[in-house]
Amino acid sequence: MSYAQSFVPIWTVILAVGVFLYVLLDGFDLGVGILYGFAADTRARNLIMNSIAPVWDGNETWLILGGVALMAAFPLAFVIIIPAVYFPVAVMLLALVFRGVAFEFRFRDAAHRTFWDHGFSAGSVVATFAQGVVLGAFIQGFKVDGRQFAGDSLDCFTPFSLLTGLALVFGYGLLGSGWLIMKLEGDLQAQARRQGRWCLAGVLACIAAVSIWTPLAQAQVADRWFSWPNVALLLPIPAVTALIAWAVWRSLNRGTSSFGPFLGTVGLFLMSYLGIAVSLWPMIVPYKYSLWEAASSPKTQAFLLVGTLLLLPVILLYTSWSYWVFRGKVRADLGYH
Repeated sequence: MSYAQSFVPIWTVILAVGVFLYVLLDGFDLGVGILYGFAADTRARNLIMNSIAPVWDGNETWLILGGVALMAAFPLAFVIIIPAVYFPVAVMLLALVFRGVAFEFRFRDAAHRTFWDHGFSAGSVVATFAQGVVLGAFIQGFKVDGRQFAGDSLDCFTPFSLLTGLALVFGYGLLGSGWLIMKLEGDLQAQARRQGRWCLAGVLACIAAVSIWTPLAQAQVADRWFSWPNVALLLPIPAVTALIAWAVWRSLNRGTSSFGPFLGTVGLFLMSYLGIAVSLWPMIVPYKYSLWEAASSPKTQAFLLVGTLLLLPVILLYTSWSYWVFRGKVRADLGYH
């Protein structure tokens, strides 16, 4: 293995972990925003908003890390993928900005609070759906001519990518309901459990549809999953996913655990993430370029790795500390307790 290649696995892990942490952390607060639109009154909206207010800003740190890591460590992938999904990425960023503005102005512009409430929820839905479209376009692959994207800016919008957009809305909604179950009590927690059941049903339907559609559309994926002995070796992934889904459903219905639905949903996301990784490995530009083919020069990788390995522990430390400080339930009279 060459000097350059030796850094590729490290950067692959950094990029994969960064993306997953973004999906997990910003996913639950986007999910809370999606469910926020169903809150019955001002008291409920205040409690729901206060459940994420201390931590939601820092969650998008991982989006920046993922984007910078892709650009610096795998520049060929960056120059192909970003033009291919430019439109949904632009919509996502605009929705995230508007969502942030709505969050702040809700407290400062009381005369128009209803508008900002709807804006916060709508921004959450649009940003989530756009992320799902990007995911679907990535799984389907891109038109590539040599070392550049050769398709149209709207090629990313296909029936498959629209399905993955809907899937992510249900998925983030399920994460959001799990967070609210952990943070709220009484009627609001019961409502979050009901919403979680609907979201779980949507997630499972979408997982089944994507799992059938992807191998039918891509022969490489079908060969990866259904050739022998892969079919036996990879069977634990769908089996464990089914067991986790059953556990989440029980947890949502029994009402005895505040942490079970959220932790189970994290498990569902992890298994789905693993399934996508298995389907596409070792491609970073699906069906065109591998991680090693798209990697930057060894000096670039080494230089960036030094700074990243110094910065990552700091990010993890302040993120963990903020969640620890604001642990516990949220109440209207006491805040966090």
